[in-house]
Amino acid sequence: MTIKEVSEQYGITQDTLRYYERVGMIPRVTRSSSGHRDYQPEDLGWVELAKCLRNAGLTVEAIVAYVKLSLEGEDTVPDRLELLRQQREDLLDQRRQIEEALARLDRKIDMYAAKVC
Repeated sequence: MTIKEVSEQYGITQDTLRYYERVGMIPRVTRSSSGHRDYQPEDLGWVELAKCLRNAGLTVEAIVAYVKLSLEGEDTVPDRLELLRQQREDLLDQRRQIEEALARLDRKIDMYAAKVC
């Protein structure tokens, strides 16, 4: 697949895909004989993973670290597991904070709604 096709399929700009590759969020993408990116299924898997991890709130640095560990092989599974567990905890904490903020907003909305009616 061309970078344009991948961009359209995943809703990521071409510049973002190039950035992901440049900083190491995805390994170097397969190239055609002319040197153009020619995304193969394995490359697409890395794009999907980067997008997933980014949506989960991982920093660019954490994703780069994860990719490096993945490329080093099975010996790094415990480190990758710890990285993902820590991110999960961070997300749960963020969710708790959001739920508290929503509850406070709901109380304020209810208070103001009672005054308007």
